Amino acid sequence: MNDQNYPLNKKVSWITRKLWFCAGADEYFLMKSPKADRVKYAGIGGIVFCTGLLAAVSGGFAFHTIFGPKGDAIDISAMTTIADLLGSVGFGLVWGAIIFNLDRFIVSSTGKGDGTDKVTGKELLQALPRIIIAIILGFAISAPLEIKILESEINAELQAFQNENTLKLNKKTEKEFIQKRKDIEKRKKEFEDKVADYDEEVNRIQGELDALIDAQQAEMQDKRAYGFGPVAKKMQNDIDNKRVDLKDYEQKRSVEVNDWKAQISFQDSLIRNLQTEKNDRLKENEIVSGKYSGLLKRIQISHEIGGWIPWIILLVFLSIETGPIFFKMMMNKGVYDYLVENYNYQREVENGIWKEPYAYEGKDGLIFLEKVQFLDVERAKEEKKLKTKAQSQITAKAIEKWEIKKLKDVETSPDNFITEGKDSAESNNA
Repeated sequence: MNDQNYPLNKKVSWITRKLWFCAGADEYFLMKSPKADRVKYAGIGGIVFCTGLLAAVSGGFAFHTIFGPKGDAIDISAMTTIADLLGSVGFGLVWGAIIFNLDRFIVSSTGKGDGTDKVTGKELLQALPRIIIAIILGFAISAPLEIKILESEINAELQAFQNENTLKLNKKTEKEFIQKRKDIEKRKKEFEDKVADYDEEVNRIQGELDALIDAQQAEMQDKRAYGFGPVAKKMQNDIDNKRVDLKDYEQKRSVEVNDWKAQISFQDSLIRNLQTEKNDRLKENEIVSGKYSGLLKRIQISHEIGGWIPWIILLVFLSIETGPIFFKMMMNKGVYDYLVENYNYQREVENGIWKEPYAYEGKDGLIFLEKVQFLDVERAKEEKKLKTKAQSQITAKAIEKWEIKKLKDVETSPDNFITEGKDSAESNNA
């Protein structure tokens, strides 16, 4: 290799090193690799970093939409507080870090497949779990950014929906309170009718009394020369009796009349309170309608008015999420990959791991497999076999010597090995 073209000690920028880190690549071997490999992994790292950055923005906006203030779609930004902004920024950074690490793991754990620029069915099957995770992450990131991009149109449509919902709730409230007012006025009318009947009866008695007084005055006017005569006295007696009747009637019904008037006053207070309650309910209707400014409703409106734009945004983010996986499957093996493989194989051998490829003919054709031998395990197994074999030989030799010794003892002292009596069997066995 010409050092002038690919100097191994060439310094790279801090940004490039960070992009290699984002791609999960090994800086040591990239420094020994051609520029093409460096550019490839810097590009993959750039995609992973930008995805994490977009996820942070998306997560912050989603948090603000879900947990932030609710109200009028046009003026809702005016209700945002410093605490809301700090919470949204904090959650966005955490969410972005989670997505960044997931993407970095997905990309770094995706192999090169067969090492060619072709994406085969086998490679797709092997990468399927990672692709599924990337698609899910793409949906999660695109939805909040989608409604942010279409925010003006969504706010206008949302404002119209909120107004329409407020009118609907207000109509329901008006109908409810009209019925309540009718019920109160009906009860009030019952008491008013009773008071009216009482007043009518009082007026009737008072009218009769006035008629008697008028008749007496007319009688006395016609016969003023005779003074207060028998007829006038009788009329006065009738007048006095009628006054007593009026007073008795008023005293008899006074308690009831006072109760009826108190009930009428109470019903009037209920009507006044009902109007206040109605005004409060109308304000609550506005608050309830303002609650329809969350993430779910905005996404729904976005798909209703956005047409094909939300789908294009979704496809863009799905491409960003799944792109690095397909790029790695389409990448040809380069110097960096062989350097990493060589280092890994070397470390495996140094640690007693030996891989040996072999092939055999199966029913579906030639099948390639890899046999792995763990040399330390094999060595330990052989040592164990030798120790066990030597121990068996030592044990056999010891038993043989012990047998010879015992036979000599029997020849010299047979009485020590024979006993008589009831314990002879046990002694002999012993």
